[in-house]
Amino acid sequence: MSADPRLRDFISRKPTELSRVHLLQFPSDQGILTNNGRPGAAQAPDLIRARLFNLTPHASYYQKHTDLLEKVVDAGIIPCSEDVQKDQENLGIAVGKILKFGRMPIILGGGHETSFGHFLGYVNNGKPVTILNIDAHPDVRPLRDGKPHSGSSFRQALEHESALCKAYHVFGLNPATVSFPHYNYVKNTGSALYEGELSKEIILNHVEDAEGDLMVTMDMDAVNQGEAPGVSAPNPSGIDTNLWLQLAYEFGRNEKVTSFDLCEVNPVYDRDLMTVRLGALTVWHFLLGLSMRYR
Repeated sequence: MSADPRLRDFISRKPTELSRVHLLQFPSDQGILTNNGRPGAAQAPDLIRARLFNLTPHASYYQKHTDLLEKVVDAGIIPCSEDVQKDQENLGIAVGKILKFGRMPIILGGGHETSFGHFLGYVNNGKPVTILNIDAHPDVRPLRDGKPHSGSSFRQALEHESALCKAYHVFGLNPATVSFPHYNYVKNTGSALYEGELSKEIILNHVEDAEGDLMVTMDMDAVNQGEAPGVSAPNPSGIDTNLWLQLAYEFGRNEKVTSFDLCEVNPVYDRDLMTVRLGALTVWHFLLGLSMRYR
């Protein structure tokens, strides 16, 4: 072992009986294009992975952190194409296999079309789930010309024929970018909070009240664009990185959370890869939180 160990020194490339966490990449951009957004998020997963692997385990919690990291598998890439629906189905198959064995999928998107594929993993196991999204937008738009996109994932989940999405909660909404119908749609299916209403305690209370498994997704455009400029839809207000990273840690630590994805980092518009680095640090904090519950 190096005198300066990094996460890459612990994470495996092949699953074993001891594996507990599978890290997947879903480099999708087509859903953003369909939603008339600016492409580039497909470049994010590999860049975030590279920065994540170059980070060090937490020195103060070294044994706990590295014990967990040794159970993480670098599970590869789900190929993406212009057929978002097919790509989401393929992601759902991969996530479903991970969930079937009681393991934790962590998915690096891609546009927020990632999250419907993520949800399909629960469908493929017949598992009911509550979805919690940290996001500036509710992403409950209808399909466009019958096609899924980055803004439709959670309407698709809520209206899926399986009826396995039991509730949807979205926190961090930018009030200037959320329509009245979309806000009411979410309020009728779960709960919604604007960015100015957020605190760690409020969100954790919602987590404790959730029933059953909890699928968490974090959309980087919930963060103020001064700290996260490289996103698909820049946010001139947004939450700060301190709260963002606290939430990632707490989600990792909470026993109810059974899967996680990170979406909408767009390296094309980044500055000195600062948003990519924040994405890597987000996953690092989630893994640290996870180490506090896994043995």
